[in-house]
Amino acid sequence: MVQNTKRYTVITGASSGIGYETAKAFAERGSNLILIARRKDRLEALRQEILSLYPTLDVVPKVTDLSVSQNVFGLYEDVKSYPLQTWINNAGFGNYDSVGHQNLEKISRMLHLNVEALTILSSLFVRDFKNTENAQLINVSSCGGYTIVPNAVTYCAAKFYVSAFTEGLSWELKTAHAKMQAKVLAPAATKTEFGKVANSQL
Repeated sequence: MVQNTKRYTVITGASSGIGYETAKAFAERGSNLILIARRKDRLEALRQEILSLYPTLDVVPKVTDLSVSQNVFGLYEDVKSYPLQTWINNAGFGNYDSVGHQNLEKISRMLHLNVEALTILSSLFVRDFKNTENAQLINVSSCGGYTIVPNAVTYCAAKFYVSAFTEGLSWELKTAHAKMQAKVLAPAATKTEFGKVANSQL
């Protein structure tokens, strides 16, 4: 249940790394949070950490795997009734391997999450909130979304898509004089779990 009148920030992939730090940064700015990830224990630990510092905020954990296509629509239906202001598509993972040797089951999951889920959630958020005052969509790309990294061709290609899609959407929103802004966050190498996952075969 919505407990106060402040607007909400949605963060996917909130249980670690950039998503985890982003959640704390938006909490510091007074935003209610809807935190999405697969790992319930980590989400709950983050929720408790934030509430210990900012007890008046509403922090809503949502446990789901967005690499599963049907979960994406279900998640959005679950959260769209909140007064949303910011949506951050951070969930994603990488892969280090040559194209000819990459694990295609892993690649399929990566593309579902990094490309498909991001596109669907962006589209739904824009459809419903594009004329909300100060609304913003932030899609997390990568420096790999602007250059090809050896042994990460498929990952970089997916992030090229994220960058192009979000920059094009930003232009579209400006042309339509919408109140929402669409932004790309393109970090360089960051000390997170990314490398461990990218190097695994799972």
